Amino acid sequence: MTLFEKSMSPDKLFDYLDGKLSTRERAELEQRLTSDQQLQRELAVARQIHASMRGDSHEVLLPAQVDVSERGRKMARRVGAAFIILMAANVGVGLWLIARHETKNPNRELLEAQIRQQLAKSLEQAAAAALTPAPLGVSEITIAAAPGRLDAVANEVASIAQTSEGPIATA
Repeated sequence: MTLFEKSMSPDKLFDYLDGKLSTRERAELEQRLTSDQQLQRELAVARQIHASMRGDSHEVLLPAQVDVSERGRKMARRVGAAFIILMAANVGVGLWLIARHETKNPNRELLEAQIRQQLAKSLEQAAAAALTPAPLGVSEITIAAAPGRLDAVANEVASIAQTSEGPIATA
């Protein structure tokens, strides 16, 4: 039985890292490291601790903990992103179900025809209302005519008014 087969003390690992082991002990440790994964993990932890030690003292400085508020912000971002993704999925599935349901509706063609008729009627009414000329605000027009030409001018104005379908009143 070799020195390291019973148990491996952390001091031996630190001595190995410091180069304080004898050649025989070093060879045995390296041989065991090639086949023992647990020992490899212990050596990795010992290396981290060894790297954070100050000089010859055995004081170990642990890494500073992450700020609690920073962790809270990260968690809030993750929760917010998950919420947005779930809402988008919910809306997408809802729209898909509605579209699927509407395409299977047997009255769909009838409803579309009714909507088209209503739309055409509304457009015709809007066009008729939009093409009506605005009132001019003029209730009376006076036309001066030379003596003897009064009847000819009145007849001409009356014929123009009849073509525009407006009311005719002569004085």
